[in-house]
Amino acid sequence: MKISIFGLGYVGTVSAACLAAEGHEVLGVDPVRDKVELINQGMSPIVEAEIGEIISSTVDGGLLRATLDPEEAVRETDLSIVCVGTPSQTNGNLDLRYIRRICEQIGEALRSKAGRHTIVIRSTILPGTMRKVAIPTLEESSGKRAGSDFGICYNPEFLREGTAVKDFRFPPKTVIGELDEASGDMLASIYEKLDAPLVRTDLSNAEMIKYVDNSWHALKIGFANEIGTLCDAFGTNAEEVMGIFCRDTKLNISPAYLKPGFAFGGSCLPKDLRALTYQAKAHDLQLPILTSILPSNEIQIARGLQAIIEKGNTKVGILGFSFKAGTDDLRESPVIEVIERLIGKGYDLRIYDKNVNIARLVGANRDFILNRIPHISKLMVASQQAVLEHAGTVVIGTNDPEFRKATELMKGDQQLVDFVRIMKRKEQVSIQNEIVTAR
Repeated sequence: MKISIFGLGYVGTVSAACLAAEGHEVLGVDPVRDKVELINQGMSPIVEAEIGEIISSTVDGGLLRATLDPEEAVRETDLSIVCVGTPSQTNGNLDLRYIRRICEQIGEALRSKAGRHTIVIRSTILPGTMRKVAIPTLEESSGKRAGSDFGICYNPEFLREGTAVKDFRFPPKTVIGELDEASGDMLASIYEKLDAPLVRTDLSNAEMIKYVDNSWHALKIGFANEIGTLCDAFGTNAEEVMGIFCRDTKLNISPAYLKPGFAFGGSCLPKDLRALTYQAKAHDLQLPILTSILPSNEIQIARGLQAIIEKGNTKVGILGFSFKAGTDDLRESPVIEVIERLIGKGYDLRIYDKNVNIARLVGANRDFILNRIPHISKLMVASQQAVLEHAGTVVIGTNDPEFRKATELMKGDQQLVDFVRIMKRKEQVSIQNEIVTAR
């Protein structure tokens, strides 16, 4: 394929060189003459392992060159990849001037180009930037329409300085956000030789994933450092402790606990966090990540309560109120906290959880249910249907599969608050099944 790369900084140079090494004809574009001349002389404008040798060989082989002219780049190629910087403004927001300028230049070049051209933004941008900035600028500058007259995709990069060539060739994943299928197909074809999961999604999801990745990486570093500080205070070996922690790929280093939903509860997590944060205070340690977890959890509970209140119904039904599905354990259940607050505000409640119903009769939590929360046990009903017959607002509190049919059983005027996103997960499973079937 004939590909133009706009911006010969770190990401642009690595992308241009690696794509050329795979046999594509690549034309780099940059307003800085020194960068263009270095590329055309077979030299790298950046310092990075392997990149100098790749540029030298691909320039000698006629697969890589550079230009100052954006119009030439669009005219001579089929696909343009934008790799310009998006630096921070003083208030922390992104400076998008370079994105706008490149989109203007590409758009102006598209005016006189007869064939369909595909534009791929690779720069790190916040969700909504493609639809609010990039696409409108391209359409206004070109007089053409995205998705029909020209293609558009967002393709985040996952390159680390020092290992960028290896990361390009062996990425953890390849993510393509596409406005239209034809554009996604074209972009996917240049990655078909890579041994990595290929994910095709919409523009906004693709824009968000890089921020999620980097926030998670930053959180992991901060978390490990705080654990190290605590271990030093306890006189334990921080490296060995975290080494053992990382060996658990079932719960610790895995998708476990990384699904958006509601607040956590139970007999372990709140208690253990309180114990650690107490010890941090006793040792006069500042551990802002660890000490912020419980307050963050409280905010989730408050948000859940507010979501119910905003529906405007005084009759509320709760489906599932143990601290998680499949258990009768009510200790520090966040849904119990919501129920307590609703009772205090005078709401008329009915609640159902099959596991808690059984526990009230014979379970280990019988005493807790009947004696510690008798005001709540009196609100319990024997079936999901009894909740639905009572409620103006139906709240799904746990992801018990029994509750996935709740919306099918609800009346037209009833409203739903889904704490655990069970309906969205059901839709996602359905979508994934359709994709697999189509393939």
